[in-house]
Amino acid sequence: MRQLDRLPAELYSAIISHLPADTFQQDVLALTRAIPKSPVPIYHLFERIHLKHAQQIVQLYSRLRNANNERNWVKDFGIVTWTVDADVLVNLLGILPRISSLLLFVGPNFAPEHLEEMFHKPREDLRFLSLRFRPYVQKATYFQFLKGAYFDTTLTALSRWPSYKLPALSIVQDPPEPLISHFAQPLVFFRLEPISVLLCSKYVSSLIHLRLRIPSRQVSRFISSIPSSVPALRLLDLSTCNILASDMEGILIRFHGLQHLILDGCSVARDQSQATEWNNIGKICATATVRRAKAREKVLKTWLQHNAATTTTLAGMPQPAARRIRPGRRGLATATISLREEPTASEPDIIHIPAGIVIPKVRIVPSPPVLLSLCTSASFITDIQHQTIREEFEKGWDEGLVQLTAVKSRLYGSWKNGIQMMRITADASGGGYDGLEFIEGDNAFYSEQDGNASLAPPVLCLAGSGTSGKHVEGCGHNIAWNVWNDTI
Repeated sequence: MRQLDRLPAELYSAIISHLPADTFQQDVLALTRAIPKSPVPIYHLFERIHLKHAQQIVQLYSRLRNANNERNWVKDFGIVTWTVDADVLVNLLGILPRISSLLLFVGPNFAPEHLEEMFHKPREDLRFLSLRFRPYVQKATYFQFLKGAYFDTTLTALSRWPSYKLPALSIVQDPPEPLISHFAQPLVFFRLEPISVLLCSKYVSSLIHLRLRIPSRQVSRFISSIPSSVPALRLLDLSTCNILASDMEGILIRFHGLQHLILDGCSVARDQSQATEWNNIGKICATATVRRAKAREKVLKTWLQHNAATTTTLAGMPQPAARRIRPGRRGLATATISLREEPTASEPDIIHIPAGIVIPKVRIVPSPPVLLSLCTSASFITDIQHQTIREEFEKGWDEGLVQLTAVKSRLYGSWKNGIQMMRITADASGGGYDGLEFIEGDNAFYSEQDGNASLAPPVLCLAGSGTSGKHVEGCGHNIAWNVWNDTI
């Protein structure tokens, strides 16, 4: 003990950094009491505060209300109890300016106005935000919801924040307890359009991990039909939502960099024991990039037609003397390709359309799939059925890769004949050629020629949420547990 008592403060901080998160504060407090004369940095007591009882909120507010230094030491703050005095919590958060991680259990004592006030002022240091709603405890309490008090405004308030770096966002509504499941499920969010508003906002533009669980609600169209939302997304958890296989395809088409998709409690397959459905799901995972390329190609063609028509109209108008048009300056003002003025019938890269408008013919080559894991829950299925499902999923994946190879082969032939080819490098936020680059070599067509068939299928985990099931190594569940620090 004497040797431990004489360590420099830096070594105490190094030791404390290895303490488990669940008992961090208690362990630090025990250390300071065991060696009261040692230079253990006292600010570690305030770094991570997770309160489990309502009275602790009142006590902490009384302790920090007039303590300016200690307020700035609080970085990781959480409320993990469903019954609190929401007004006191609003006041407490109001004096904690440097929070980088925020976890809130939002129970029946909360009104939408409480969260509006909490998130009225942006928090520049926030890197992790988790809101977990449970508007019911041991019995159904519907007063707030019957009077139309929904939390849509919480999403709207967050969407107004500036473009801060927020890698992880979790918004979860817990399903009703089994004892009260015979009651109508109260709505936390009345309208789902605010989800679209939030995901298109600058605040979440750097979002990498998103967990959005709204039981039985059809959220897919509010996140997959929005161009250029959350472009950096790598992990998406839509468990308990109403998600079908067609919705899953739209999600994979929309998010070009998505690596882990978690759909626990979703009806991805109408009959989860039917192997042929999993064959189709595997094929969807492999060919989503083909659909994405086609969709982006259509958008580009529309943009080219519009700009060509606009340019043609402007070219026929009288031009001011100071704006004399020089050779080679007409065409698409923002285009990054060269358009020849007078195309001939022999040119394969030009399409003639009615009204004399000429646009270039540009095709988009689909990229290889990047999905690493697909997680969902398949209850009451035997081990043999699990194995059959995985085999069919992988078979569908391989069939999809064959289709992808065939598409790229056809495009390669067109490219050899002079058709201009591009590939998607990022989500398009500005339209036109934004997020695209031209292909100048054949590596884009044959970089996986040995091949596409050698691309490993995504890990398919059917264990569902929680740690009790038979999870597959490398599944998205394990990734998500590390992100959210929970196993729900």
